[in-house]
Amino acid sequence: MYMAYGWPQVIPLEQGLCPSSQKHIIYFKVINRLFLVVSPTHLELWSSSQHKVRLGKYKRNAESLEREGENLQAVWRPDTKLIAILTSSFFLHIFKVQFSDKRIQIGGKQPSGLFLANVSLLLSEQVPFADKDLTVSNFVSDNKHLLLGLSNGSLYSISWKGEFYGAFELDPCSRDSSDASVSPHSLGNGVASGMAPTDSVSNHNITRKTAIVQLELCLLMRLLFVLYFDGQLVSCSISKKGLKQVEYIKAEKKLGSGDAVCISVASDQQILAVGTRRGVVKLYDLAESASLIRTVSLCDWGYSVDDTGPVSCIAWTPDYSAFAVGWKLRGLTVWSVSGCRLMSTIRQIGLSSVSSPKVKPNQDRKYEPLMNGTSLMQWDEYGYRLYVIEEGSLERVIAFSFGKCCLSRGVSGMTYVCQVIYGEDRLLVVQSEDTDELKFLHLNLPVSYISQNWPVQHVAASKDGMHLAVAGLHGLILYDIRLKKWRVFGDITQEQKIQCKGLLWLGKIVVVCNYIDSSNTEAGESGNSDFRFISLISEELGFMWPFLYGTSHSWYELLFYPRYHLDQSSLLCRKPLLAKPMVMDVYQDHILVTYRPFDVHIFHVRLLGELTPSSTPDLQLSTVRELSIMTAKSHPAAMRFIPEQRELASNNHISSSDSMDREPARCLILRTNGELSLLDLDDGRERELTDSVELFWVTCGQSEEKTSLIEEVSWLDYGHRGMQVWYPSPGADPFMQEDFLQLDPELEFDREAYPLGLLPNAGVVVCVSQRMSFSACTEFPCFEPSSQAQTILHCLLRHLLQRDKKEEALRLAQLSAEKPHFSHCLEWLLFTVFDAEISRQNANKNQISVPKHAGNRSLLEKTCDLIRNFSEYFDVVVSVARKTDGRHWADLFSAAGRSTE
Repeated sequence: MYMAYGWPQVIPLEQGLCPSSQKHIIYFKVINRLFLVVSPTHLELWSSSQHKVRLGKYKRNAESLEREGENLQAVWRPDTKLIAILTSSFFLHIFKVQFSDKRIQIGGKQPSGLFLANVSLLLSEQVPFADKDLTVSNFVSDNKHLLLGLSNGSLYSISWKGEFYGAFELDPCSRDSSDASVSPHSLGNGVASGMAPTDSVSNHNITRKTAIVQLELCLLMRLLFVLYFDGQLVSCSISKKGLKQVEYIKAEKKLGSGDAVCISVASDQQILAVGTRRGVVKLYDLAESASLIRTVSLCDWGYSVDDTGPVSCIAWTPDYSAFAVGWKLRGLTVWSVSGCRLMSTIRQIGLSSVSSPKVKPNQDRKYEPLMNGTSLMQWDEYGYRLYVIEEGSLERVIAFSFGKCCLSRGVSGMTYVCQVIYGEDRLLVVQSEDTDELKFLHLNLPVSYISQNWPVQHVAASKDGMHLAVAGLHGLILYDIRLKKWRVFGDITQEQKIQCKGLLWLGKIVVVCNYIDSSNTEAGESGNSDFRFISLISEELGFMWPFLYGTSHSWYELLFYPRYHLDQSSLLCRKPLLAKPMVMDVYQDHILVTYRPFDVHIFHVRLLGELTPSSTPDLQLSTVRELSIMTAKSHPAAMRFIPEQRELASNNHISSSDSMDREPARCLILRTNGELSLLDLDDGRERELTDSVELFWVTCGQSEEKTSLIEEVSWLDYGHRGMQVWYPSPGADPFMQEDFLQLDPELEFDREAYPLGLLPNAGVVVCVSQRMSFSACTEFPCFEPSSQAQTILHCLLRHLLQRDKKEEALRLAQLSAEKPHFSHCLEWLLFTVFDAEISRQNANKNQISVPKHAGNRSLLEKTCDLIRNFSEYFDVVVSVARKTDGRHWADLFSAAGRSTE
């Protein structure tokens, strides 16, 4: 989840030595904390790290521009060492980027780590095109070769050494290009679902003479996408050696509906985003025969293609969980994969408005950003900045700041009780003392830490949400929310030895997944570390230690620190890991670590002694379970223990005094493709539950407070359907898929509100959405994340009444009676139950009525009996009656009481 905050930053660009006929930047790319801007007459290389500094530039003189033409297309080699530029007269320029030893001093005592770059011209050759009247597409490249699309429908291959291999044409689709089907879970956002069948593809051959306007290369999937001027889109397979063997580039199938204007690929999720002339973006599942997943647009917000124009560019976030969409005429928007609108530069209007709001030209500079449209954009490597170039602009780059919250994903734990969005140097924490008005607290990290360890990499909250662990490039710091105090390493040398790759909370202990690169340590320390590592891991692997001693130069380990002291002297335990962990989780005294491809290890933690500064406790870690699962499914993005437990006899790793130990028996798995499944840790069986899930929270057994309102819920998940609530089955097996009760779509949030977490004592879901505030003294508005609470109490009460748990429902309602939203929840509960009763009666109208037994009370009667215990009863019944057809009042009052009352 990504949310914009603060004012956009403007990065000024220099002007070339000569005026240009082109009024736009031709190339923009962010790689490895650097970004490259290529204009028609010069190029600039900038730092995209904490300090935005121009590191190097190359300006062409008037003679060069007249002889060889202005810059037309460019590409930056993935290793950032070379830059290729094609001019309007078809001269190929190859530049070399070399960093000098001149360090840039930013300010302060510590060096910045930035060095000036020297950009020099290595080669200038005219490309021997057969036809001089060609137009060209963008470049794509690997570290050896470049590929260029031509207006005659052919591709042209060049090496980075300046060798021209010539043009070649794509073969027609050799395979049967089956129609791009619509996936069963496809969903339109702002586009009528009836439009989906237009995405079917004919089996006609590719029109060779149509101009190629865009190429998109995905080396991970070994695919090349070719976009033609007429909107046709073709996917091509490439060799495992990349672009070297052009004879292996084969056209596979046609995609889309013939109106594509730009494309972008999310390689990890295997999703293709296609922008269209109608201003709509379509998402295709490349793992499922390129079926249409869903469409997103601004139609429901009152904007049509007449306002925004066609899509001009699409940029995925580094983790591929969201994507930014820029339009030719106006603005940009960021969407989540599930279709939630996370951020938009276009002014907010109501969903009910049918007119397209226009911004008046005389509004005293209170303009929205990118009023002239979006030309190019790129995310930085961490997803904290979105760099954008406005249409027709040569003077500046606009940088939007983003905070993110990687809920229930990866190797860092995040409790749902504490809602945190983290930016590059700060935390945005939801203050939830008063659920009537949730507010964001901007928590700036200590300058002494973040200036040396920028940016924030991992954040984890303790189970009660009162302590935060934050890790930057090195080390970690802790924050006590009650005391409002930070805790840091006293010894900076110890801090710099930690490269945190994941964080977990184990009660009052913070668990750090640390990466050690022995090549970066001093010789003596490296030898001692290697010896200590071999000594520890030999206990686990036995005969493998000689092999490891001879070849291992880096490894991963778990470090256990008490939250009261960050120091080597207080380190409770150091546990070497077999490989880089893919996902981790913790529940009570058990830790789950999963390695690629799918090896699950579960450790039991035993603490001997008191965890206090005055004592010296001993922490013991033992392996209690190992699973190696063979599957062809996508990799797990997150795994969480299910607190439903079974009792196990003690094993040899634990002393005999522990006669019985409790170990989690199941866990939930969220895969990178959005599939949610349940894994039995005994036999390794996996049961699929649902798909298209973006995040989930396990809620059962998590709260130790008696006032929790969600103990009856097993877990919740969120995706394009909204939020689904999962309840345990009353049967023998509480986790049988067919016995799960899922909520109907009453928890489908507004498509601009994204759930961050839960407040179990209030029975509400905390959501975040974007707001903009305008000021007369600034050119751009300030982006402000806004939190809001959405109750789920009515859903929980209905669930209990359906299962005849009247006493539990009454107790839950009494716990909530003082909440500000209580009356609304009762009204919503009665309305939904009554509406379902009316629908049931209409469905059974033509069927033979079955006599009702006196003991079988309807759900409507049970609901009225429950609400009757509260003083709001009459107001609730009258309010529901006013919202329903008078023809059905008799059914309502037969259960609720006399209407005259």
